[in-house]
Amino acid sequence: MSRSSAQLKFTDPRPLIERPVAEPGDPNPRRKILRTVTVNLAESPLSWLHARGHLTDRQLLAGEKLRGDYEAAALGPNVTMRWDNVPMSRNRRGAPVAMNHSERVISAKARFDGALAATGPDLSDIAWRVICAGETVPVAERAMAWPTRSGKLVLRIALDRLAGFYRLPG
Repeated sequence: MSRSSAQLKFTDPRPLIERPVAEPGDPNPRRKILRTVTVNLAESPLSWLHARGHLTDRQLLAGEKLRGDYEAAALGPNVTMRWDNVPMSRNRRGAPVAMNHSERVISAKARFDGALAATGPDLSDIAWRVICAGETVPVAERAMAWPTRSGKLVLRIALDRLAGFYRLPG
């Protein structure tokens, strides 16, 4: 399966897609694809809103990028032990081939913090709740004591700012 055919297809009505997964710790993840995983697009509140026409492709992609940074920064719950392969090899000059785990986490955390700062203090709360924590919009509205049906509009504004931060075309 080529990498381009496994890209997220926003117009695809089927909720399940297969994505390629490279070996963890491989410095070049495009080199070898060992297996594919099935992803249920309907389990995310953002995907649910997009499937019903409430979000544009650009807004959905911005939200997925923020969630990817959140997960890469290991900000959510995780186990105490890492099950990575042995450390990556070095080339002849002694420089590392790719970033190690700590550097990837620090880089993702910096992107995540920058993205939430770009949304602003008033919009970052709903963005975090819906995108990263996986709360539905009505649950987030109640938790923040907002009027009913206001969260979707505010979330769209936050997603537009995120799309600008991630420099997504559109």
